[in-house]
Amino acid sequence: MSFAIRFKLSFMMFLEFFIWGAWFVTLGRFLPVNLNASGFEIANVFSTQSWGAIIAPFIIGMIADRFFNAERILGVLHLIGAVLMYLMYQSTDISTFFPYVLAYMILFMPTLALVNSVSFRQLTNPEKQFSNIRIWGTIGWIVAGLSISFLFHWDSNEGVANGLLKNTFLMAAIGSLVLGLFSFTLPKTPPTKIDATEKPSFASIIGLDAIKLLKDRNFLVFFVSSILICIPLAFYYQNANNFLGEVGMENVTGFMTIGQISEALCLLLLPVFFSRFGFKNTILIGMLAWSIRYLLFAYGDAGSGMYMLLIGIALHGICYDFFFVSGQIYTDSKAGVKYKSAAQGLITLATYGVGQLIGFWVAGYVGTLYAGIKTTDVGAFWQQVWLIPAGIAFVVFFNLHLLI
Repeated sequence: MSFAIRFKLSFMMFLEFFIWGAWFVTLGRFLPVNLNASGFEIANVFSTQSWGAIIAPFIIGMIADRFFNAERILGVLHLIGAVLMYLMYQSTDISTFFPYVLAYMILFMPTLALVNSVSFRQLTNPEKQFSNIRIWGTIGWIVAGLSISFLFHWDSNEGVANGLLKNTFLMAAIGSLVLGLFSFTLPKTPPTKIDATEKPSFASIIGLDAIKLLKDRNFLVFFVSSILICIPLAFYYQNANNFLGEVGMENVTGFMTIGQISEALCLLLLPVFFSRFGFKNTILIGMLAWSIRYLLFAYGDAGSGMYMLLIGIALHGICYDFFFVSGQIYTDSKAGVKYKSAAQGLITLATYGVGQLIGFWVAGYVGTLYAGIKTTDVGAFWQQVWLIPAGIAFVVFFNLHLLI
């Protein structure tokens, strides 16, 4: 792989996750403070990510694997996304904000599979090479978080009170515009044609042919586990930023980039874990880390227990990379040449789609269930909230350990 292609793929990953990290991390704090959103309204906004992920395989299967180059679709989706993100920046209440974020997520979630597809088509040894490309996505997320907290101070108590968090959407819009234009310079990634005389079925046109992978028992167990582990993951996305702010941590978004720094280091360790421990043990370690992380959040605080919060944040690398990035590589190895994009869309459906959709609703319900505690003891409220996903993650880990 030439330096030019490596640079383009790396910059693509940088922008993809810079855009996501620029607004999604602070969303849980922005919605209740700046748009006066209720618990279930917040859950509905976060659920748009899941609806986008559920629709993603259809977009990828209908277009990327059949008709148009993946890099061109990526460019078009991000250009439209830039417009929608600007409209979110201008929104002043939840009723106008929601339609824009729903439309944006329907367009953005397929791009997560597309950037993987574009990358994998250029790699000769994905298990060793993909981590070096994907790490730039993590760096992009880190840069976004550090900028919000330490460069612009949008998430400071004063900044939040003055409504500055809305600027995160403007920053994401600019990033989306840049990536939309840059995508047209990426390596050509045309649809893969195995047999020109083959007449595609309806299932193949909408990408459902990747479901054939579920006939493999090991992949089926991985697929179901991916759905279940994303239920506790949704608690983190929906609650972590607001939780850390409410228990007294300053520069929350900046400190949360510790998780992405950890993610970058763990990406470099993935090839070592694959060779020494295998796929099964690698993902089991990742799943166990979720349970440990939530226990640390449940019993930590911004005073003497600050170290527990920081360790919980730092575990993000193991939580995310050892399960999700490993899963992307595993899925690519199982898919075969014909269904690369559809298979990535399928695993996106399982993780960011079905699993997190359930998770966001459960998180919203749990937050409402313990709302009465919050009025008298914020710390006790969050302890109850975090014990739920800790228990779910451990149950999933234990059952997966027995099945594979």
